[in-house]
Amino acid sequence: MFDRDRWQEIFNAIKKNKLRSVLTAFGVFWAIFMLIVMTGSGNGLKNGITEGVKDFATNSAFMWSENTTVAFEGFKRGRHWMITNDDIVAIKDQVPEVEVISPRLNGWNLRSGENVVRGKRSAAFNVMGDYPTYKKIDPCTMPYGRYINDEDIRLKRKVCIIGEKVYEIMFDEGEDPVGEYIRVNGVYFMVVGVFKSNNPQINIGSNKKETVYLPFTSMQQTFNYGDQVHYFGITAKEGVKVSKVIDKITPILQKNHKISPEDPDAVGKVDIENQIQTMFYIFLGIDILIWVVGIGTLIAGAVGISNIMLVIVKERTKEIGIQRAIGARPAVIIGQLLTESVFLTTIAGFIGLAFGTFVLYLVDAGIDASRAGATGEEETFFLNPEIGLPLALSALAMLIFVGLIAGLIPAMKAIKIKPIEALRHE
Repeated sequence: MFDRDRWQEIFNAIKKNKLRSVLTAFGVFWAIFMLIVMTGSGNGLKNGITEGVKDFATNSAFMWSENTTVAFEGFKRGRHWMITNDDIVAIKDQVPEVEVISPRLNGWNLRSGENVVRGKRSAAFNVMGDYPTYKKIDPCTMPYGRYINDEDIRLKRKVCIIGEKVYEIMFDEGEDPVGEYIRVNGVYFMVVGVFKSNNPQINIGSNKKETVYLPFTSMQQTFNYGDQVHYFGITAKEGVKVSKVIDKITPILQKNHKISPEDPDAVGKVDIENQIQTMFYIFLGIDILIWVVGIGTLIAGAVGISNIMLVIVKERTKEIGIQRAIGARPAVIIGQLLTESVFLTTIAGFIGLAFGTFVLYLVDAGIDASRAGATGEEETFFLNPEIGLPLALSALAMLIFVGLIAGLIPAMKAIKIKPIEALRHE
């Protein structure tokens, strides 16, 4: 390995055939470059999506009412039904596996024209009714004030919390909105907080930035929703799959509202736990595809190096014969060819690794610059494209292995050359 004459011979061979050496090395360079860029891009996509949902309760689900699809107990198919407050109480009492249940109201009928007014400012925003428990499902931070609390629910207070976009339009920059009043569909509510979502890429029911949230009971009473619940979120206790909780809740709703047990479509549901698991498998599939493509390209580069090494062996047939004739051992011949193959592969791969990492760095810097220049919009589906030290070390180890394999076949062919035949070779 540290034989000066050997390295001098390798460098002389590369200098003698510069174009051939560059073209041979390019295959390995391109393979490593593409592997690094594709892996970094996959990680960037994964980081961007997971960053936008990082604090959302993974063991959660949402359920709502749908029109029936099966006639049952004198009721025709296509009947509309509504979840009620009594259903929420029944679920709490009969399903001990439920950790959190949070009913919600969605004021679709309240968003007509510019429904939110403060002084001379007005705009159209979503209106939602929530319980304090919803924060356990979809956590948020409060730049100003507080979240809805239990006293707001119990006393049916006319208070609200507002999203970031509502604050930007209704208030001056830096102004403290706590204690100020806004008019929602003609009714005044005092602002007690401004919230910023920790999971900006998940919007259940409405765009959170453009929503005014009222205490659930206040919204029911003020806007005449009676005992309606438009939908509710749940989380399962630790160690319990949320799908099992859904299976226990569904019969309760079916029984309370005379829905056929053979009509599962009448109860709408989305299993967040299952959705996240599916997303995990998608990312796993992307990672596998990236590695298959990358390794395939690397093998193609190795085949190119192996072919060139075979040409080199043919060109050096007489030289190898002289070495064998004066007593060179087969291990020396093999070592020389393997060293040249590994050296060429490693240098080309290292350049590809460095260049790929540099490209990812430029992309990351561009994303950071665009986010810094954005006016409050921080969501992104692509964030921090990176490869990490383990991948870099794995790529280098793979390069050495590929170099050994690429040089092994030509090396074995070289030691089979008989000295007398090699000396006669022209």
